[in-house]
Amino acid sequence: MIRVAVSGCAGRMGQAVVDAVNAADDMELVCGIDPFANGESLYPVYDEIAQALEAEDFDVMVDFTQPDVVEGNIRAALPAGVDCVIGTTGLSNETLQELAGLAPEGTCLFVAPNFTVGAVLMMRFAELAAPYLDEAEVIEFHHARKKDAPSGTAKRTAEIIASARGGQPQVPGRESELPGCEGARGAEVDGVPVHSVRSMGYVASQEVIFGSMGQSLTIRHDSWDRTSYMPGVLLAVRKVPAESGLIVGLEHFMF
Repeated sequence: MIRVAVSGCAGRMGQAVVDAVNAADDMELVCGIDPFANGESLYPVYDEIAQALEAEDFDVMVDFTQPDVVEGNIRAALPAGVDCVIGTTGLSNETLQELAGLAPEGTCLFVAPNFTVGAVLMMRFAELAAPYLDEAEVIEFHHARKKDAPSGTAKRTAEIIASARGGQPQVPGRESELPGCEGARGAEVDGVPVHSVRSMGYVASQEVIFGSMGQSLTIRHDSWDRTSYMPGVLLAVRKVPAESGLIVGLEHFMF
C-alpha cells in the first residue's frame, strides 16, 4: 500500500487527486496539506508540510499548489525521504537540479509538465515531426486563473522541438514586431515561438503548428476535465518508489 499526502488538497486539482487516491486499491490517503482548507474533512489536513511530516508517515507527496509554494514543500519532503510527484509548474531547470540534490539515495523528485496521456503523446508526435517540418509554433490555451505563462507543457514542448530539429528556421522573429507591439511573435523558448491565451472558456488546450513549403501540420490536445490528469498522476505515484533522483516528464513512465 502506497501512503500518499496531497499538497494543495483544497484546490481544484488537489481535490481531484484526493478522489483518485481514495479510489485506488493500492493507495492510502494519509493526509492533505493546505492552509486554505476550510471545514471538517474525512482525513487530516495540515497547514504546512513540516506539520504533516512531524505528525504523519507517508511515502509520496503529490503537489498541486503554486509556483511560490512548491519549492519549499520539496525542500522539506525530499530530505525526509519522501518521494515527490510534482504537478505545479514554474520551477526552472536549474532549481529542479538543485532540489534533486537534496534527495537521499532511493528518493525521487518527479516533475511532469502535464499528466494527461494525450498531452504526452502530443509532445512525442511533435518530437517526431520536428526534423521534417522545422518551422514550428506553440499556442497554449488555459483558464484565466492559471498563475504561470507559458504553461509548463508549452515550454517543455518547445524544448523538445528545438532539440529534435537540430536548427532554427529562417522565419520572421522579433525583428518583425511593430513598435509598441513587442511580444506579437510570442515568447521564444529555444527559438520556438510560444503564445499563451488565458480565458475562462478553457481548461487546458495546446496546438503545435508545423510548416514547410506548401504544407502545414497541426497537432492539438484538449483537456475538458481535470479527471483527465488522474491516470497519469496515479501512474507516477506507483512508479516513483522504485526510482531515484530527478525525472522530468511522464513519458519516462509511459514509453
